[in-house]
Amino acid sequence: MGVAGSFPGFAGRPPGPVMDRDEADRALARLGAEHEAIETSLLALQDHAGRRLLEGADLTGVTKERWAATEQSITLLWGYFDAYAGALSTARGIRAGRRHPSRDDLAALTELLRGASVTVANPGAVVPAPSAGGGGGARLSERFTLEGLVARMNDLYARSLDMVVAADSVWSAMPARIDLLAAELRRTRSLAHSVGVRPGEHPAGDDLESITQELTTLRVQVISDPLAFWLPGPGSAAPGGGRPDTTRYDRAARALEDVRREVEAVLAVRQDAEQRLVQLRDVLSRADRTLAEARSARGEVLAKIAASEVPAVSGPPTALQERLAAASEYRRHAQWNRLSPLLDSLEREAEDELLRARESLTSVTAPLAVRAELRGRLDAYKAKVARHGLAEDPFLIERYDAARRMLWSAPCDLRVAEQAVLRYQRAATDLLTPRRRGEHDGQGETS
Repeated sequence: MGVAGSFPGFAGRPPGPVMDRDEADRALARLGAEHEAIETSLLALQDHAGRRLLEGADLTGVTKERWAATEQSITLLWGYFDAYAGALSTARGIRAGRRHPSRDDLAALTELLRGASVTVANPGAVVPAPSAGGGGGARLSERFTLEGLVARMNDLYARSLDMVVAADSVWSAMPARIDLLAAELRRTRSLAHSVGVRPGEHPAGDDLESITQELTTLRVQVISDPLAFWLPGPGSAAPGGGRPDTTRYDRAARALEDVRREVEAVLAVRQDAEQRLVQLRDVLSRADRTLAEARSARGEVLAKIAASEVPAVSGPPTALQERLAAASEYRRHAQWNRLSPLLDSLEREAEDELLRARESLTSVTAPLAVRAELRGRLDAYKAKVARHGLAEDPFLIERYDAARRMLWSAPCDLRVAEQAVLRYQRAATDLLTPRRRGEHDGQGETS
């Protein structure tokens, strides 16, 4: 790397008009400020925590490839910077030679500050094998203006910093979050094992095993290939514009939350299992008693009611009793993971069984309810007739006795009994209607 030409005594033609002294001083000041800014940036990059981590990490995948290219870029950056500093130092030396620089000095400064005066070795060049004809080979160097060299350094710096910041951002965010989730996973596994949720015995136990493997694999991959977990920001030109890709982490976190809720449900079963078992026994006992009452009522109906369809009554729910006994065994042996779903289904089925028993009792006793309603209606009309002074009417007595014999005899034919009650009801109504009319007329004459 070096500066083209020799100074002073520049014999070439400067690029464009020769600068005057003020222009040269302003250009030197600007390029000096660029030099300081570039040096500060390069030193910051050299000292960046992400770069130090990349240097010491056992990288894989896309990060390994990009870091190899970035290391070359950083090495090239320092080479460019040295060439830039050398050219700037030469220009400052020329300017410091005289208070009032000569025409040749200004021409040399113009060439240095504006022309393609900096020669830098081309790191991508390969020295060709000598040929018989002495033909040309690959370019071994490149020539830059100082401004062009600054633009090249800015581009290399931005790409290098982007890679370093992206990797550092992933390392700063992901491993710590994975470690926190792994700690939560360990607590959940410990609690799960205490209530019998283990791999091979409960689906949630299998899920815990899967989440453990995923977090272990994810952490290794994040450490060795952080750029595989980086999402560049759309349209962002700033170094490190983007965010870590947490898709796999988020999926594992959701899966762990689902398992945690399942384990808490099983834990709740352990805490109130005895109370739920007692309630289950009570519900099934009530269902048994109701069915027993229905069977007894069916015998009574068949004995007392004739010509009536009486549905059969099923026996006690032995299958539910067997499953209830299994639930008690699970509780006795602390098999909470098996007890939890069994209790849930038993509670639903026990309530259904009690409802079915009540419906059976209602269906079986319906004929007795019809007979009771007919008896009540017959006595109500008898009391009504007595209030109007017709209790001794022979016709009504005959109709009443006929209906009563049918309703209080066994077996009772409900259809025939209902007709008898209707005949008594119509007869009473026919007799009561003229009497009511007469009472109404008498009240009218008095008034």
